[in-house]
Amino acid sequence: MKGKQSILIYILLAILLVSACSKEKVEVPSTGPEDSNTEEPADETVLYEAPFTGVMSEEESLSRPVAVMINNHPLARPQSGLSDADIVYELITEGNVTRLLALFQSELPEQIGPVRSARDYFIHITKGLDAFYVAHGYSPDALDLLNAGYVDHVNGMRYDGTLFKRSPDRKAPHNSYISNDSIIEALETTNSSKVIDKMPSLSFHEFIESAKIGDSTTSVVVQNGTHPNFTSTYAYNEVNGTYDRTVNDVLTIDHTNNEPIALSNILVFEANHQTIDKDGRQAIDLESGGKALLFQAGIVKEIEWVNLDGILTPFDNGEPAKLVPGKTWIHVIKTNPGIGTNVSYTINE
Repeated sequence: MKGKQSILIYILLAILLVSACSKEKVEVPSTGPEDSNTEEPADETVLYEAPFTGVMSEEESLSRPVAVMINNHPLARPQSGLSDADIVYELITEGNVTRLLALFQSELPEQIGPVRSARDYFIHITKGLDAFYVAHGYSPDALDLLNAGYVDHVNGMRYDGTLFKRSPDRKAPHNSYISNDSIIEALETTNSSKVIDKMPSLSFHEFIESAKIGDSTTSVVVQNGTHPNFTSTYAYNEVNGTYDRTVNDVLTIDHTNNEPIALSNILVFEANHQTIDKDGRQAIDLESGGKALLFQAGIVKEIEWVNLDGILTPFDNGEPAKLVPGKTWIHVIKTNPGIGTNVSYTINE
């Protein structure tokens, strides 16, 4: 009888032991003072900051920036590829018409355009960014710089119909486009580097809340010249934390995806302009710096801009102003009449 009881006791103990092990994690015995019975922590994810947008990503983007001249004539709108541009520079050309320089580094869209002709001051901006320059046509001063090899470039005057394609939906000169594959081919054809070599000195907020220091304003109007076709209105979307852009009450969208251009920062830089010929071509001082406004996160700040190692950089209290991660649009306007006349906004109480 005692033997049967002993067997029964052993069976009950075994059942309890199995039950306990099924509910708890089995620990590996320590074999030395450095061993641990806890699981190893998961590998930390390494994030990289995109150099021109400040957006964090698990993949480091080392592609060389590409700067494309974009036609901004009303007949060229809506343009293709702008929603993927890290930075868009808008400057005036002859006849109070503006032109855009779209900088692509984080991503290179499938199609970009309409591509328009070069001006020397856009080439200087490109040089400072160490970007590959794409244009279709040139002014005399721009041609001198291109012929001198001032920047790595490709031009539609030489590759019209090959690397540059004409859209049948629009009339020249508003119908020249280039694809991402053609840009890569152009880099190879011209023996240009494909890898970024110069990192910009741009600074970014870690959190959007830290950008909300300044006067509250949710709408701004920027005049480039005197024509309403080149007057931009920006409205802040508090939900998305970005600005929508309209011209003549028409929302700026990307023709390739019909998506609005979502901007995290709007910058306005004053620079001296001088008319240099009978055609109204401009000489623009991009070296001296000057007054500036920064719109971000629903606020406005009076700052200044500095040409820092070739890059037009916003400065606040003696150091690079922090931008909200995302896309940026930069207006370079005439010092005369200047910000006081060409930029309007209302401070919220």
